[in-house]
Amino acid sequence: MKVSITREKLQEGLSAVAGSVPTRTTLPILTNILLETTANGLRLSGTDMDTSVSIIVPAEIEMGGAIAAPARKLQEIARELPTAPISLSAQGDAITISGGRSRFRLNGLSREEFPEYQVVSFEENWKATGAELNELISHVTFAVSTEETRPILNGVLWELSPTEMRMVATNGHRLARMTIPRTGQGAEGQLIVPPKALALVQKLFKPDQEVQIARSDNHIGFQSGGVRIFTRLIEGTYPKYDQVIPKDNDKILIVDRAALNGAIRRMAIVASDQTHRIRLSAGGPMMKFSVQTPDLGEGSEELPVEYSGDPIEIGFNANYLLELLRYIPTDEVKMTLKAPERAVTLEPLGNEDAPDFLCLVMPLRLLD
Repeated sequence: MKVSITREKLQEGLSAVAGSVPTRTTLPILTNILLETTANGLRLSGTDMDTSVSIIVPAEIEMGGAIAAPARKLQEIARELPTAPISLSAQGDAITISGGRSRFRLNGLSREEFPEYQVVSFEENWKATGAELNELISHVTFAVSTEETRPILNGVLWELSPTEMRMVATNGHRLARMTIPRTGQGAEGQLIVPPKALALVQKLFKPDQEVQIARSDNHIGFQSGGVRIFTRLIEGTYPKYDQVIPKDNDKILIVDRAALNGAIRRMAIVASDQTHRIRLSAGGPMMKFSVQTPDLGEGSEELPVEYSGDPIEIGFNANYLLELLRYIPTDEVKMTLKAPERAVTLEPLGNEDAPDFLCLVMPLRLLD
C-alpha cells in the first residue's frame, strides 16, 4: 500500500473513527484502525465489536493495499506532523508515515487479523436529516441509565410511526421524551439503540446532510457522505414508559427557566452530597426552595411564579432538576405536580415553535 494524503484529511478520518475504538479491551486488535485503499480514496475503519465506524477520505492511491495500525499513535503522529502532504506506505506488517522531514514506522497487523464487523444493507432504508437526528438525540440521551442492573435502560428507545419519530430515555428516576414530525417514509416499529452509537451520529453527520438508515436483524446502520456507522441493537422489551407519565397532575406551575435554574443551583450548594435533596413549597404567587443539611447548614430562596392548585411541599434531587432544565429550549417552564410522592413533569412553554419535549422526574421523600 502506498498513499499520499493531506494532514487535514488524515486527521479528519482518524477523528471520525476514533470514537469506535475502545480504550480498554481484552482484544488488542480492537485498538487498531484498519486502513484500506478504495477507488474513491482511503477508507479508515474502527470497531469495538458492538459499534463500528468507517469513513472514506480523499487520497492519492499509488499502490493498493490494507493494514491495521495503532489508532492512538496514528492520531498523535498526525497531530504533530507539519502541514504538508503525508505519505503512508505499508510493507508486510509495518506502516511508514512520512511528512516534511519526519518519518515514523509503526508495527501493524495484517488485514486478515482485523475482525469482520456487521455490515447492514442499505437497499431498504429510510431517511432523516442530520438536524432531525441531532435534535432527537441531544434532548434524550442524557437520561439513559448507566447502571448494569437493567441493561434495557442502557439504550434509547426509538419509535417510528408513519408520521412521527420519537426518542425516549430513562434511568428510572428521570425520563426525557421528544417527538418530531417524520418527513420521509420507511420502517416502523421500535428500536433500542446504544447511546454511544447515537453520539457518533451526532458527531459525524452535519445538520444539512440526508442520512440513510437501515436495519438488518439486530443491527442498525447510518450512512451519508462516505461515513458509515453500524451498531448492535439492544434486545428486549422497553418498559411501558407511557404508564409512568402522569395524566392527572392537577397542580400547574409556570416559572422563568433562568430564574428557576439559578435558584436550584444556589440551593444545591448546601444540599447533601449523598442525596442532593432540596424542598419545593408552592401555594401562591411565590414558590420557595429550601434546604437543610444537619452537618452543613441551610438555605432558602423565593421565586415569583404562576401557580394553580392546592399548596404542596415536595422534595427533589437538585442535580436531576438542573440536568432537565439544561435541555428546556424556552424562557419559561411548565411544571405539573400531583402529590409529594408522584412524578412531576417539565415542558417548554412560551414559544409556538417549541418542540414536543417532555421531561419527568421522580420526587425524593422529605425528612421532617
